[in-house]
Amino acid sequence: MTFPHGLNYAETGATRRLPLPGGYHHLHIRMRVGSGRAALETAGAAITGWRMHRASGARVTASTARAEPGTSVEVSLGVGPLRFRAPCRVIWTAYGPHRVGFAYGTLAGHPECGEESFLAELAEDGTVWFTVTAFSRPARWYTRLAGPLVPVAQRMYARRLGAGLRRLVDRADTGGTGGPRWSGSRHPTTG
Repeated sequence: MTFPHGLNYAETGATRRLPLPGGYHHLHIRMRVGSGRAALETAGAAITGWRMHRASGARVTASTARAEPGTSVEVSLGVGPLRFRAPCRVIWTAYGPHRVGFAYGTLAGHPECGEESFLAELAEDGTVWFTVTAFSRPARWYTRLAGPLVPVAQRMYARRLGAGLRRLVDRADTGGTGGPRWSGSRHPTTG
């Protein structure tokens, strides 16, 4: 069954609120990736500009340079005939002074059906946290066959994204002389 906008699930936007919908595997990973506003801006730019995914070794093809609602995204992992392609569409974005990120939902042809969000958040104590929240279930024969291995692989991939994001933040120029950041007071593509 295909739902509006080509999505293969009905609970559009459910990663923005809790609890997550029933009938799916739930994933919630939270990792510290830095400290301070510059770290938030660097992490936010890496998340919404696809650098975080690419730093994990994934290939990313997106219809926009930055995540925007409606952006078509294909994330792929593996090599040759063992390459898994995951077509998605950005469902919602957050470009605020304390929270930057997006969620994408799975499209027909994705190995899973569901939604996943990626957020960098600045806590009151200045700590920058990276959070992945997702709900999913198998959509293809091979993900059904893999059974309990799929959630384990998803958790490992989410942790890999967080570790890569932490490295990007650590390496970034946080002294104001450049780097992949944007001012949290405005959207990076619309000013």
